[in-house]
Amino acid sequence: MVGRIRRWQQRHWRERSKTERVELYTVVTWYGTTWFFSLGWLLLPLVGGLAHRPVALVLGILLALVAALQCAASNRLTRTALDHYLGRARLTPGAHRVPAVLLGLALALIVALAALDAADPATVRLAIGAALLPFGLLYGLTVPVRVFLRRAAVLGGLLMAAVGLADRDALGVLVTGLMVAFQTVFSLLACRCGAWTLAVMWEAERAREVEARLAVAEERLRFGRDLHDVLGRNLSVIALKSELAVQLARRGRPEAVEQMIEVQRIAQESQREVRAVVRGYREADLGAELAGAQGVLTAAGIDCEVRAETAGLPAEVQSALGWVVREATTNVLRHGDAGRCAVGLRVLKGRVVLTVENDGVSGTPDGGGGSGLAGLRERLAVVDGTLDAGAVGKDGFRLVAEVPLTGASGVTR
Repeated sequence: MVGRIRRWQQRHWRERSKTERVELYTVVTWYGTTWFFSLGWLLLPLVGGLAHRPVALVLGILLALVAALQCAASNRLTRTALDHYLGRARLTPGAHRVPAVLLGLALALIVALAALDAADPATVRLAIGAALLPFGLLYGLTVPVRVFLRRAAVLGGLLMAAVGLADRDALGVLVTGLMVAFQTVFSLLACRCGAWTLAVMWEAERAREVEARLAVAEERLRFGRDLHDVLGRNLSVIALKSELAVQLARRGRPEAVEQMIEVQRIAQESQREVRAVVRGYREADLGAELAGAQGVLTAAGIDCEVRAETAGLPAEVQSALGWVVREATTNVLRHGDAGRCAVGLRVLKGRVVLTVENDGVSGTPDGGGGSGLAGLRERLAVVDGTLDAGAVGKDGFRLVAEVPLTGASGVTR
């Protein structure tokens, strides 16, 4: 049983993003709220508030059955109404037809109880609130607030008139109106506010995705500008000199050889400049990566602590460890649901040790032979470094990269 619960949690909870988890929690809360309040406000008063007559018992049983059907119909329509509010799907015509019919039937049974004096006044008013809640929770999501309030006022007036004619109690009419008003406000607060919060969260989620895409596009533009600056002028010179060499060769002039030698020199120079641009693009600056990791994780709501000593480290060691920080940060964001991350860089006797530890991990990030950690091991091997990664405790994960300072040599590729 415990294994099944864990598998369900892994499949339906841990694999979801934070916004998806909040939405699932909200929907499940709405499901429970509908049943708890509707049946709680109806069944408990009916037990002690019905008259000891067969007709009262029959009407009470029918009302309880209709209330259960109301809750089931409301749960069935919850996802559809939420998707309609969030703009993900359109509400089908007639979606509220069955809930409206059940509401009308429930209110008719309540009025019959009042007219036949088959239930005490308090039971009748609580039953009205129980009948209104399942319909109001979802109807408030699918129509504008003004429309919802206006139609709730009309329904409240009709109910006050019907109940007033049934039991002829002035105080009971006022209580009926107050009950309708309370359920109207409660429905808006319970569903509309929760749905608005979800809409804001999804908007923030989309904004983060757009920001990430813009950052990638900006980096591509920067790299393109660098290549254009390096190659644009040289390629133009190569084209002109090649054309000149062709014309000289057709005339049998010996200067054509000199022009082609110059073309060769410019091409080799361009090749060296392109390699320098690509090398600078692919090499990671350790200080920048540490600062960037802390900024990105903090923006994602993760408490990130960085303690690093980068002064005096060789360039190739900083580049290799910078890639480790970049990949580790990506894993923290992509895997699990971290709330805390600690990054430490210590320079010990003859070696430098980088440690990245976080919580909220449901599995081993990239630990099943993935390309991320394997690529880091290849980069660290160039500077004779090692990489260890594994689970720590129940939901923790620790990555440790170690590079000997005496054996660091070569250029990270």
